[in-house]
Amino acid sequence: MVKNIVIFFVLAFFSINVNSEETNKDSLQYTESTEELIVREVTIDTENHPGKKIYEKNCAVCHDGSVTKAPATNWLELMLPKAILRSMNEGIMQSQSSHLSNEEKTLIAEFLFKQKRSDFPQEIKINMCQKSKNNFDLKQAPAPYGWGYNTSRFYPKNVGGIDADNIKNLRLKWVFGFPYSQRARSEPLFALDSIFVGSQSGDIYALDLETGCVKWKFTASAEVRTGIVMDTWEEGKVPNFRPYIYFGDILANAYALDAQTGELVWKIRSDDHSNATLTATPSRFEDALFIPVSGLEVVAAADENYECCTFRGGVLAVEARTGRTLWKSYTIPLPAKYSGRTSVGTRTFGPSGAPVWNSPNIDKKRRYLYVGTGENYSTPADDSSDAIIAYNIDTGEEVWRRQTLSNDAWNLACMFKENPNCPIENGPDLDYSSSSILVKSDSRDILVSGQKSGRAFGINPDTGEIIWERKISDGGTQGGIHFGMSAEGNIIYAPINDMENTRDGKIYLDPKPGVHALEAQTGKIFWSKINPNECGGIEFCDPGVSAALTAIPGAVIAGHLDGKIRVYDKENGEVIWSFNALKEFESVSGAPAKGGGFSGSGPVIRNGYLAINSGYGIYYHMPGNALLVFSTE
Repeated sequence: MVKNIVIFFVLAFFSINVNSEETNKDSLQYTESTEELIVREVTIDTENHPGKKIYEKNCAVCHDGSVTKAPATNWLELMLPKAILRSMNEGIMQSQSSHLSNEEKTLIAEFLFKQKRSDFPQEIKINMCQKSKNNFDLKQAPAPYGWGYNTSRFYPKNVGGIDADNIKNLRLKWVFGFPYSQRARSEPLFALDSIFVGSQSGDIYALDLETGCVKWKFTASAEVRTGIVMDTWEEGKVPNFRPYIYFGDILANAYALDAQTGELVWKIRSDDHSNATLTATPSRFEDALFIPVSGLEVVAAADENYECCTFRGGVLAVEARTGRTLWKSYTIPLPAKYSGRTSVGTRTFGPSGAPVWNSPNIDKKRRYLYVGTGENYSTPADDSSDAIIAYNIDTGEEVWRRQTLSNDAWNLACMFKENPNCPIENGPDLDYSSSSILVKSDSRDILVSGQKSGRAFGINPDTGEIIWERKISDGGTQGGIHFGMSAEGNIIYAPINDMENTRDGKIYLDPKPGVHALEAQTGKIFWSKINPNECGGIEFCDPGVSAALTAIPGAVIAGHLDGKIRVYDKENGEVIWSFNALKEFESVSGAPAKGGGFSGSGPVIRNGYLAINSGYGIYYHMPGNALLVFSTE
């Protein structure tokens, strides 16, 4: 039986200093084009480019968001030209584009990528491993820590080999520059004496741990933002099966590959909606793979003629070794219905949205799976948004839900001045993008969640009842807790982003970007370290922490949007080690490597190695394409 538990808050409860009387409304900044969100130079006239007419005549009818399984145009615009052309020449769109000439296909790629072909990323010869480096150590199983296994993101010393005492010995070992990329979001995985990682180009790499050379490469249909997970077995023993790795791409395809060869085992479409996507890391437990489904129909809604919105988030459970569906549950139980028209006559539908941006949290004891949801995309807002939902792990039946903010309906139209597709609620877009963490103790278990509102909650995992609530910051559209808290024992580490200028007509007057430590059982704040702005006028530089944190014994590691890695002492929050990634690096891949802002995935650790991605060239953040690998040796 489902227990519907909802708490209703008024927006003023969060004390967001937005459009205050002291703020000059004429000085408020809005987004003027969705092109601003992609940190990439536009070198064509998109309105008059010949590729526009070819696309509208041959492609738009299926990619306008109304045809199931056909990725919407806003997703195609995120793909690299080589991926667009590959799809038309040898991929899923080969038959539909067979009547087009090579020139027409290239014009379509120019139109979607918004650059002349002479500005396309150049082909690069990848540094493949010599035969002697192509072996995989099957006795090194993946460590069951981090996304996909344990959302506390804590690596004990006997597994990670790094703690507060020896982290000062970290030295940069090598850097892998991702070809054709300006962002690096896929969290790497250490296993088989190798590193497995995805990329913006859609390429999955198996890298030699010692040198960074490429053992094998697989090309997915589109960008891979999820982390990589693998089957598990006992460390030190050879498994009696061939290990598979699992991940998803931005077109909502989920994959299983043979970890030793990179050969495709299975590929499925996780959701039929044209704006569905996979960005959060799937979770692996027993025989199943749990795939969180999110969507970016919020972007399509920026077009005032787009009929917003019908997407709804969910979780798909499949048999890991075959991809066979076990169950699927939606965060919004019923499909969206017609709800009216905007001021310009565009039809609207709802409720919609409530995407799942976070890796599912597996509760082995209760056999529950917890996910957090995002905002509704259209009016009416319902009890599905900004909520923690518990599902039965075996059946997918909803057990309980706890909404921590009501009336949050928002889409990208709200970032534009007077766009009629903005829901009447107009945000405030304070969703859950961070996984919850289950903290166990002798007295009681507690489920800790962190929200973009800048608030953390302690929740009873059996009932969904809120035990405590703690305001850390005012939060915001790009504020509060983003991609991942971490925990060591009873200490919860909460990253706060609190970007000051979100370019959506809002001003946040009391930002608290940095790292904060809380007691899991009570929510008491032990310490707060607000990061000073050291950007010095660098474009798209911010002091906040958007990326997921990683805890080690005695410390927590944080990549910041200002391009620096900082390690904070568990006891007092003092910075005990740091590294500035805002530079160009010598690359082992064959492609140039440049560091940028840190967001999305966090650091992963194994046997004295630390790997972290640098670069987040989207949503007004600093681009980069570097996988940084450090070692204590």
